[in-house]
Amino acid sequence: MTTKQRPAWLQIAGPASLAVLLVAIGVVVGSVWSPGSRDDVKAMSAADIGFAQDMSTHHDQALLMARTILAAPGVDPTIRGLADQLVVAQSAESATMRGWLQFFELPLTSDEPMSWMSHGDSHAHGDLSADMPDAPLMPGMASTDELGRLATLSGDEAEKLFLQLMIRHHRGGLEMAQAAYNDDRSGPATKQLALNMLGDQGNEIGQMSMLLKERGAEPLPT
Repeated sequence: MTTKQRPAWLQIAGPASLAVLLVAIGVVVGSVWSPGSRDDVKAMSAADIGFAQDMSTHHDQALLMARTILAAPGVDPTIRGLADQLVVAQSAESATMRGWLQFFELPLTSDEPMSWMSHGDSHAHGDLSADMPDAPLMPGMASTDELGRLATLSGDEAEKLFLQLMIRHHRGGLEMAQAAYNDDRSGPATKQLALNMLGDQGNEIGQMSMLLKERGAEPLPT
């Protein structure tokens, strides 16, 4: 859901009720995943589970950055609108993925982040983290220092850093979504959600890149 205007039910829901509604949506979607029992954990493969756990965690940081820029003083309404759009879209996607996990009574986070992406690939991101202990657990994620700096900025400087961090974050998310879509273990629900993310986040990267260029800044290296 990346439209510029929120649906009516989102406009009338307060923050607390919105969270409840989104989780409920995820649980309903989880119940549609399989006509069998929730005890039939095989209905979700290792790729389905890993993607749902890791991408929802990945979304958590995007939500944190979006809420940080919404709280920053002197931020252009266009950037605030983009951040608000991201909050709605990624909250809904996270609720969907966590709804799947809750339906099958699976952990919401992984003890081995990104291990599903290393399936058959010894050079996957998850294997590199052991050699680079300071590297982010997932592609595109901001460091603690970067998040802290974003929280101290205002106006144009906050806008530029937010766009830089979010573009890089989205590119990492695209890497994860592409891996899930291409994984032959992924079920139809995972593939469809990953495909939606590829389209939506790809469009948002284009939008953010133009906004960043207007501010005379360049994207961060990946």
